[in-house]
Amino acid sequence: MRACVVGSGAREHALAAVLGRSVDVVATPGNPGIEGRTGEGHRLESTATRPEEIEADLFVIGPESPLVDGLADRLRQKGRLVFGPGADGARLEGSKHYMKSLASRAGVPTARWASYSSGELVEALAFCRSLPGTYVIKTDGLAQGKGVLVTDDLAEAEADLERKLSGTSFGEAGRRVVIEEGLAGHELSLFAVCDGRRAVALEPARDYKRIGTGDVGPNTGGMGAYAPVPSAGSSAVGVAMDRIVEPTLASLRREGVDYRGVLYAGLMIGPDGPALVEFNVRFGDPEAEVVLPLLESDLADLLASAAEGDLRTAPQVRSSPGSAVCVVAASPGYPEAPVTGHLITGLDGAGTLDHVSVFHAGTRRDEEGALRTAGGRVLCVSALGTDLASARARAYEAVAAVHFDGMQVRTDVAALPPEPSRPG
Repeated sequence: MRACVVGSGAREHALAAVLGRSVDVVATPGNPGIEGRTGEGHRLESTATRPEEIEADLFVIGPESPLVDGLADRLRQKGRLVFGPGADGARLEGSKHYMKSLASRAGVPTARWASYSSGELVEALAFCRSLPGTYVIKTDGLAQGKGVLVTDDLAEAEADLERKLSGTSFGEAGRRVVIEEGLAGHELSLFAVCDGRRAVALEPARDYKRIGTGDVGPNTGGMGAYAPVPSAGSSAVGVAMDRIVEPTLASLRREGVDYRGVLYAGLMIGPDGPALVEFNVRFGDPEAEVVLPLLESDLADLLASAAEGDLRTAPQVRSSPGSAVCVVAASPGYPEAPVTGHLITGLDGAGTLDHVSVFHAGTRRDEEGALRTAGGRVLCVSALGTDLASARARAYEAVAAVHFDGMQVRTDVAALPPEPSRPG
């Protein structure tokens, strides 16, 4: 089998690496890290060729934008086997309003919410003021993970509403907003692989969204993650599948949507169990960089079975009994105005450490072949360990070997208070 991974970031690098345990992989456009051979001898390559022009047995679409744009539909029209929802299913991420509406119709537990468009600022402000706080303001459209404000400050929420609805903050993506009452509890990221009728859960993860250590500063696309989450055992996952994922999949099916891809449920685990924060229609980033490396099952077989519409033929999902930690190295100025073009050094040392993988998020090679920064998030350094502490130590040891000017790194990823041993 030959798999094609669509995308250029660290999530796509992780997908390519794990798929490459059993199949050859071509990534489009890929990145400088997706090249060579895996430890199992399978070829990894990047190409500028358009996905529609590539010959492969399985297409795995990484980012949300091409999914919302209908790439999966176009590939299926050519008879290709595709893991990723069509444009109708991708509306779950392309429109927060649609996602919340469908969740409400499906009876999924979620926060109190309302949606407002440009020209409805007065009504939006009134609804916001009716909430007890915390206030959550989201762009309706895609904003690369940066279109969310979570604040306890009403004045800050009101100012954010004005900027978004006027188009100042996120252009057309922000001219419609969803306002939510903040949920209390612990966040959890759950990936469910879906075949249109059935779904199977992968290991849940927890990520770090704010730029600074101690959860300070603006939201980002994610500054680190770890898995498994000791406080979230199989019972929490089972409840989330029963109350959130399965009803959503059934509601999509009733509306004529054949959802074959990953359904990423962002959850808040509170005293009444899990509640939905958001849905995404692709693997989360950086959660993919810890969940996928832990997977012991054949990822290519799993995703192909889902793409074919029958997970009953898929291998049983099994993950390593160990832990994984990912730490993101970001450019100076990220997330507001990242400064790129800096020389990256130390990757050879980081990449040779045992059980460490360095996934490229935003890199490029210059005319001399040297590696330089080319995005807000530059590298995702992931490490495996027998437990969370050993994985964390390895990840930060590898991060310490890497350098580029102005590198931003959170120092508190997976720095947890003592928790009970992982539930079964």
